[in-house]
Order: sequence, then C-alpha cells, then structure tokens
Amino acid sequence: MFSYRHAYHAGNHADVLKHTVLVAVMKHLALKEVGFTTIDTHAGAGIYRLDSADANQSGEAQEGLLALMRNKSKLAGPMADALLDYRRVLDHFNPEGGLLNYPGSPLFAHHLLREQDKLKLFEMHPTDIRGLQTRVEELRAGRQVMVIHEDGFNGLPKFLPPSTRRGLVFIDPSYEIKLDYERVVVAVSISMKRFATGTYVVWYPIIPRPQAHSLPRHLSNLARQADKPWLHATLRIRTGARNDVTPGEKAKPKGLVDSGVVIINPPFTLYEQLQQALPQMVQLMGQDHLAGFSLTRG
Repeated sequence: MFSYRHAYHAGNHADVLKHTVLVAVMKHLALKEVGFTTIDTHAGAGIYRLDSADANQSGEAQEGLLALMRNKSKLAGPMADALLDYRRVLDHFNPEGGLLNYPGSPLFAHHLLREQDKLKLFEMHPTDIRGLQTRVEELRAGRQVMVIHEDGFNGLPKFLPPSTRRGLVFIDPSYEIKLDYERVVVAVSISMKRFATGTYVVWYPIIPRPQAHSLPRHLSNLARQADKPWLHATLRIRTGARNDVTPGEKAKPKGLVDSGVVIINPPFTLYEQLQQALPQMVQLMGQDHLAGFSLTRG
C-alpha cells in the first residue's frame, strides 16, 4: 500500500511542485477584484515542523524544499518568479529565518486570501482534523474559512458553484487505496458539470500502479469533452531504485521520486511560469541523470 501521511513528507519535491502551482493559480485569481472561493478536499493538519521526528524519519524535506534552497547558487540567473512567490509564502511562516515551519495547502491558501475571498477545508483523519481546527482558530479567520470534518469527495458538490462564479478546487488525496484514483475522476466530472469555469488542480503520485498512469489521461479527456484547456506537469528527482544493494539482490524501492499535477482551466500565464520553474526544480533537486520534468497542454 502506498502511504502518504503528510507529516512524514512535508516539504518534499511533490510539495514543491503542487504548492508552487497552488500559489501561482491563486495569485492569478486575485488579479481581479471579484472574490473567489478555494476548496481543498484533503486539507491535512495545516502546518508541519521540518525538524520533527516524523520529518526527520523520512528526510524527504532534505531532498525537496531544503535542497531547492540549499542549491540555489547553482542557478546561472535569477530564480523563476513562480518559485520566488512560493518562497515568499514560506518566509511568512518562518519570520526568524530558516525553514522549520512548512505550511500545508490550507495555510498556503489562507495566506493568499483577500477579504472578499473564501476558503473551504475538508479533512477526515481524526488527528489531522483536530490540528487543522486549532490552526484555523489561531488565524481568527471567522466565517472566511470553513473547516469541514467530512469526506472531501462527497462534500465538494455542495459548494459548487460558488456565489461569485470564480474559484479553485484543489484535490490532493493520499491515494492509499486504488479507489482514490477513480474517485478523483468522478469528483472532477461532477464538479465540472456544476462549475464549468472553475480551475481544478489535481496532484497525484507517479508510482507503479495502472491507475496512477491513467489518471492524467482521464482528466485531460474530461477537459477535452468540456472544451476546456488543461496542463499536465510532472517532476522526477531521481531513479526509483536503491543503489545500496548487494550483487544479485533485487533493487528496493526508494520512496516517491515522481509526481504530477493536472490543471483544468489553468491561468493563461501558468504554462510559461512552469516552463521557467520546472527546469530549475530539476536542477536544484535532481539527484541523478534520470531526474527530469514534462509539461504538456491541450
């Protein structure tokens, strides 16, 4: 079973990819004065410590966000604008410098809200929902932010379309069970019928599972059927097999090394932003000759 309890993986390469996209989309939506609603179907606990026992056990932040910042001197020119915007949000949560606090998608989203915007957060895990509720209470956001202890797949339609007809749906489940892939497709299909002009951001792990490899095709087909534009970005930081094996021993998995994001109705600026940011992600976080990215659109 693929395990993606986020406390172990906060700040990894997948977070860098999906949260860079989240920030870019929300900043574009904020260019218009009319308010918008962001809905996060699998919100998590809200914020994570990169020096915690869980984070240190996996060490994934070291080869993700921390590598991105540690190696930035390798760049021949300035860091891509999308990565700078991502870093500015992180700086807000680390006012004393360093990178010890990593915000999950709920706090990334809240930081980018304006007074006229709304945020809906779904979470089912009993521990994470308590942490999320505590974080939101500390924000004193009032009615602007709603925390819902409910399955985000089931609860999403009730908030669509938002009153202003402007919004973003961020879908980031754990994919611990194979059914999650199908549920993502069904949720997006239903949601697009209710809110065709919304922007949909779906993150997924690229792992040896047929459902993982077919998911972007199913989502892009939904976009084509609705005559909507889409983007598909992937990021790989290294080979997926361990090198420290004895002769004749089968190579063991080396954790998540590859993930992707599909965006339906992306901002028209996002493709160019990712053209600049993805090569730098590979340059700064890539570990071997198999590191790379892809970026397609339709």
